[in-house]
Amino acid sequence: MYQNYNIGQTALTLNLDFTVPKNHIVNTISHFVDSIPQEVLLEETATTGRPAYHPAMMLKILLFAYSRRVFSGRKIARMLRENLPMMVLAGGRTLSYHTINNFRSSAHANHLVKKCFVYFTKLLADKGLIKAGAIFIDGTKIAADANRYTFVWRRAVEKYHNQLKGKTVKLYDELVAKQVTKAMAKEEVQTSQGMGHLVQATQKKINQLSQEIKQEPKAIPGGSPRKVKRRGLKKLLHRLQKDYLPRAKKYEQAEKIFAGRNSFSKTDHDATFMHMKEDHMRNGQLKPGYNIQAATTDQYVVDFALYPNSTDFRTLAPFLKQMPVLNKFNKIVADAGYGSEFNYNLLEEEYADKSYYIPYTNYEKELTRKYRKDPTKLANWAYHEQDDYYLDYQGIRFNFKYYSKRKDTSTGQVRDFKVYEADKFQLTPELERLAKTPSGRQRQVRYNPNWQYLKNKQKELLQSKDGKYIYGLRKTDVEPVFGHMKNVFGMRLT
Repeated sequence: MYQNYNIGQTALTLNLDFTVPKNHIVNTISHFVDSIPQEVLLEETATTGRPAYHPAMMLKILLFAYSRRVFSGRKIARMLRENLPMMVLAGGRTLSYHTINNFRSSAHANHLVKKCFVYFTKLLADKGLIKAGAIFIDGTKIAADANRYTFVWRRAVEKYHNQLKGKTVKLYDELVAKQVTKAMAKEEVQTSQGMGHLVQATQKKINQLSQEIKQEPKAIPGGSPRKVKRRGLKKLLHRLQKDYLPRAKKYEQAEKIFAGRNSFSKTDHDATFMHMKEDHMRNGQLKPGYNIQAATTDQYVVDFALYPNSTDFRTLAPFLKQMPVLNKFNKIVADAGYGSEFNYNLLEEEYADKSYYIPYTNYEKELTRKYRKDPTKLANWAYHEQDDYYLDYQGIRFNFKYYSKRKDTSTGQVRDFKVYEADKFQLTPELERLAKTPSGRQRQVRYNPNWQYLKNKQKELLQSKDGKYIYGLRKTDVEPVFGHMKNVFGMRLT
């Protein structure tokens, strides 16, 4: 026997049950969004017109759609008509994809998403899912969905903008000589507003000449001097309107978009050109992309941010500063890409209440037997603290010479060094010869006491029993997050 099967309209079935299983993810999403205070969810809206949809409902819809790997606005709108859990979240309402896209691209939604991480972390703490008290930080570069050949470089824009300003001043001097415009300051002339004033003055002078030419006799032996002057002014006006003024506005707009960066893409102004690990041409080609920073604990993402920096060590300071959930953790863990004197000083001064487990670049190398047995390394030389001098592996003595300072262009940090110089008089003539460089100068070595102190402190912490355990959790905590992103979005992360 077979069950009755009829696709016609002879049967009437009423299904009024819109419940979902208790362990369904839709219930978790609904509970989480309902835990966010109303003053955070709501924003000021217009008092007239059709009432807006509640942000809680919109946020639930987006979170559930993203959990099902649905990101298209049209597909989310289709889920509202076909997916039962989505119908439960929306209360049976159907929305257009315009409404969905307008909400998630709004400034309020962007602010709301960042706030969600605060209440998500609080929910994790209340449920006892944050155990180690450590936050793991890592970053990866994501290639932007933009044409790789639509680059705009800041150096090129600044170069051509300065050349344009010089041409503008030259043209201005020519117009002053022809008594078209009054003298102005050069700073005013070089701006687009000043160029607009020149355009207006030239146009006004051309109109005056045109009126005067109409009153002249039609036949003038040798031609009209006013007509010749007018034609010359028309050429200058055309150059201002069609060349100088549009270029000046384009350069000024580009300088605003840079916002401290060195490049951007014409089709994606937020993307910055940077090196990627995937380099099929093997020529170090720059591609538009983003540096995404994520903070996790027990594989839960508790915060994120996007930066235009191609390296991680310059993102640690702004990332920690904007992280509202940092006070819930007492340990900061990151890889060697964040290890630098600047970041160590930052953590020592501004986050002294937290322990940090961040190895420096050569940490693993300095632990090897080859490095510890290398006689050419300053760390393996004999140091006499009382007289403050070094003896290298050849027996050459380096005495303290002077203090020096270096300023890092990327961070602005001033680093202090002690400079040691080889003595002119050594124990043997052979040592005196070895104490000189090939050019005949005395050899010098530099030593950074502060950097060495911070390195030794971090090395001792990482080699401790607790340090090895906590830092060992990093690979299994934050790294899988980026692997999951690669799988979900179908993108290549580098």
